[in-house]
Amino acid sequence: MAAFAVQALRRIIAPVAVLLGAMIALGLLITKVMDDMWPLTIEDAVNRELERDRTHDISLVSLIFSTLASTPAIIAVTVLAAIALRLTLRRWREPIFLCAAVCAQAVVFFLTTLVIDRPRPDVEKMDVSPPTSSFPSGHTSAAVALYLGLAVILFRVANRTWLKRAAWLLLIVPAGVGLTRMYRGMHHPSDVLASFVNGGLCVLVMARAILARTGIRGPGTKNGRVTTAKA
Repeated sequence: MAAFAVQALRRIIAPVAVLLGAMIALGLLITKVMDDMWPLTIEDAVNRELERDRTHDISLVSLIFSTLASTPAIIAVTVLAAIALRLTLRRWREPIFLCAAVCAQAVVFFLTTLVIDRPRPDVEKMDVSPPTSSFPSGHTSAAVALYLGLAVILFRVANRTWLKRAAWLLLIVPAGVGLTRMYRGMHHPSDVLASFVNGGLCVLVMARAILARTGIRGPGTKNGRVTTAKA
């Protein structure tokens, strides 16, 4: 048990803590140092252009993508996917990886917003949210962690080449979420880009810690399954 705790500290907690520090540092750099420097100086123009380009049909599509990454939707899809993976693969490794990646990005996102108090873009907002907490985009980082995580799992377990390739189509969802969060006036481009870093690195950390052959092995586990002693 002590060895398991040490592995978890070294391979999960420490990397996520480093990521949190990096996200806060990036947020401070954007809001305190580079706020009047290129390329951040063109962000307002990007948001205003997206506001001018709004149409009924595009707004409807943006609502769908934004809803897919809302907190209730992310929780529901994560839980259902984890259950399906457990029943299909008959092991815990992949479900735990997916849940850990989604939870890790949420922790990093939430703690970062407590430190970085960035106003949202100065355009008409299409959603109701706190006026601050623009950095980073929680919708985007959650979508990256969930759908990139699912793509990684499908790529690993699929036994057909076309299915491995098709798995990466799941990345359309976080890409669409990032674009629509800017379109709906909720985030600056740098908020979205930072969220891709947050979600992507959480997936990488959890994949190395849980999915890799050299990843964390819990007490009494082998190949992702719990073993029991025979009488």
